[in-house]
Amino acid sequence: MKREEKKLKKSVAIYSRKSKFTGKGESIGNQIEMCKEYLRINFPDDFPDMNIVAFEDEGYSGGNTNRPQFQKMLKEINEKKFDTIICYRLDRISRNTADFADLIQRFEKMNISFISVRDRFDTTTPTGKAMMMMVSVFAQLERDTIAERIRDNMLELAKTGRWLGGTTPTGYISSKIESVSVSGKKKSAFMLEIKDDEIEIVKCIFNKFLETNSLTKTETYLMNNGMVSKKNRRFSRFTIKLILENPVYMIADKYALNYFRDEDIDIYSEDIEFDGIHGIMAYNKTKKITNIVHKNDIDDWIVAVGKHIGIISGKEWVKVQKMLDQNREKSYRKPKNNIALLSGVLVCGACGSYMRPKKTTRTNKENETVYYYLCETKSKSQQHLCKAKNINGNILDRLVCTEIKKLSEDNSEFFTNLKAAKNNFNSNAENREKRTKDLEKKMNQNRKTIQGLITELLENENETSKEYINKEIERLDEENRLYEEQIDELKCLNREYKFPIDEAEVLKDMILSFAKTFDMMSLEEKRQAIRAFIKRIVWDGKNIHIYFVGSNYNEINEADSRELFSLCEDSK
Repeated sequence: MKREEKKLKKSVAIYSRKSKFTGKGESIGNQIEMCKEYLRINFPDDFPDMNIVAFEDEGYSGGNTNRPQFQKMLKEINEKKFDTIICYRLDRISRNTADFADLIQRFEKMNISFISVRDRFDTTTPTGKAMMMMVSVFAQLERDTIAERIRDNMLELAKTGRWLGGTTPTGYISSKIESVSVSGKKKSAFMLEIKDDEIEIVKCIFNKFLETNSLTKTETYLMNNGMVSKKNRRFSRFTIKLILENPVYMIADKYALNYFRDEDIDIYSEDIEFDGIHGIMAYNKTKKITNIVHKNDIDDWIVAVGKHIGIISGKEWVKVQKMLDQNREKSYRKPKNNIALLSGVLVCGACGSYMRPKKTTRTNKENETVYYYLCETKSKSQQHLCKAKNINGNILDRLVCTEIKKLSEDNSEFFTNLKAAKNNFNSNAENREKRTKDLEKKMNQNRKTIQGLITELLENENETSKEYINKEIERLDEENRLYEEQIDELKCLNREYKFPIDEAEVLKDMILSFAKTFDMMSLEEKRQAIRAFIKRIVWDGKNIHIYFVGSNYNEINEADSRELFSLCEDSK
């Protein structure tokens, strides 16, 4: 048979991908080296003049093409920078048939060749084009079949009312149940069992919401009574709402059955199973899109009577849903036309909560609307957990801006730290640079050794020798990885020390500009400027402590503190 003719142009992109680092033979580095070796052996005349660029994605799945280096490569392909794309194995490019087919079509239209080293597919030959498409179709078929089988199994299990895993809802724990089939094979399943201390809190949440018709008042009640979540955190309005909306707590009774029928939800239980004892299991309530969880519409749910005990009657649960629909969540909202500058920076010294602005109907002598900062915990707990004084926001904002302007003074703590950083960097930078060069030299030597071993591996037919060569490649690759980590650490240290040196003058100019142009800035620009210089501000009821970037803290002088204290709004 006549050998198919191979034609290769001279601008080549190598693409390598690995879902996670393992240190084994198919590492990112080895994939690239094997691609180069394939080009050298199969295109010896063209290889010396090839322009080869490698694109590396480590830690990314092949399930889709949303990978940074892959997208960069495609962009450069569109700019006609490459004639050939080569990878170590076909699934490094994509495991999705549709994506792969689109790519091949795009490559063909642009007259770009594609080579897969391990799969021995090469679109520089006609047979390579046909075989590559066939393998990709079968790979995707297998993947889709497995995924479909898993989805079908999950659906069938969901119909049984079992707990299928994940984070257990507050008030329940997951319990394993083992059984033995007729054939003697052991089977296991999971169901929810009540956790007494937690379930009492859940009952309290439902009762308090039904009583107050308010998420805010329910949150305040839980906070003041020291009730916390299973992770020992305070319940937020958002968490409370999730509990109230979860049908797992609903008793499967006639009200529950009628509710789901009215909502046109698929019910995978017989009417007789709605016995007024067991709870409801609802599946397919959410979907995950690009790592973000989204709620599905209620008519997409899969509902079955669970094996666990319900705690809230169907009538009460349905009533709660109607109340939630009628009432918007009363979360904290910033005042309209808010002119406060320190939200998200100002902290209560008494309890550590953020302080938020609260407008009044009064104006000051500058004809500004008067506003105060008040502790969020104090507000939510109605002063049960914190009684910190509120603070006049108009005056505080002006004083903080004045303190920022003082940073530009040569004797400020900021510039004192800068001088120390310069001295420290200059004394150590030379040693770090020398160490970096030594490590890079060792890495280059290892790379040359690995390249020689790869050549030997491709030409060697002895399995024992191949195993030995692979182990040696792995050892050298791991050694290079450790060298690379050390180099990165040294470079990181250089950047960390170099930052205040390179950026200090720019920051000083910003501070000077801030002092001159602050009054002309928009509100958002003022807020961004403040956050550029300040880590946090603490109000202890008497003094304001400002923690600047790069310093411990600065305290507003005593005269200003007295003025602020005298203008605090009395707690009510």
